[in-house]
Amino acid sequence: MPALRIGLLAFPAMTQLDLTGPLQVFASLPDADVRVLWKTLDPIRTQGGLRLLPDTTLDDCPHLDVICVPGGPGVADLMDDEVVLSFLRVRAGQARFVGSICTGALILGAAGLLRGRKATTHWAWTDLLVPFGAIPTLGRVVRDGKFFSGGGVTAGIDFALTMVAELAGRDAAEVIQLGIEYAPAPPFDAGHPDTARPALVASARARMAAIRTEREARVNAAAARLF
Repeated sequence: MPALRIGLLAFPAMTQLDLTGPLQVFASLPDADVRVLWKTLDPIRTQGGLRLLPDTTLDDCPHLDVICVPGGPGVADLMDDEVVLSFLRVRAGQARFVGSICTGALILGAAGLLRGRKATTHWAWTDLLVPFGAIPTLGRVVRDGKFFSGGGVTAGIDFALTMVAELAGRDAAEVIQLGIEYAPAPPFDAGHPDTARPALVASARARMAAIRTEREARVNAAAARLF
């Protein structure tokens, strides 16, 4: 029997790096059984076209010590998906740790799991945590009790390493970090609105405007069902 069983939710139109970054870290943890979860075992087309193959259905999923939820455009549909939301409510109650990466936090919020909890998500959507009763908190990784949340996309690796340190100790996390040569040195200091040039931030926000209108409406509808 594995020492730890870790489940990562996959779904159509998800951002694959939200899942594959943390998966690479968790899969490097000795004796960990890492599962990719979805309703079926059919291939999933992610944002950008990469196809992922789940290995465990929600119905057949064993006990999980850790459950993690990535983000991406498909989050909008999952906020209305009672099968997924019910699964997360039940498994969150049983798991040692529960986590989200990027806008996966909105799915946890729609499940009612972030009420009164500190959480983070991608910088462009942080305020959308408020309707779910969460407390938006700056940080690449934010922890509130057994709930961990990571910022946008690449923060998923920081998220997973932080969680591994809690699960197996700092030495184990650092060995994994060294093994995957995670030593970020980006060519530009433009990864966050606090450091990017204002014109770039304005351009990014403009590109997200239409998506934001739709996503905000879905968030408000999901929140209304909770309260």
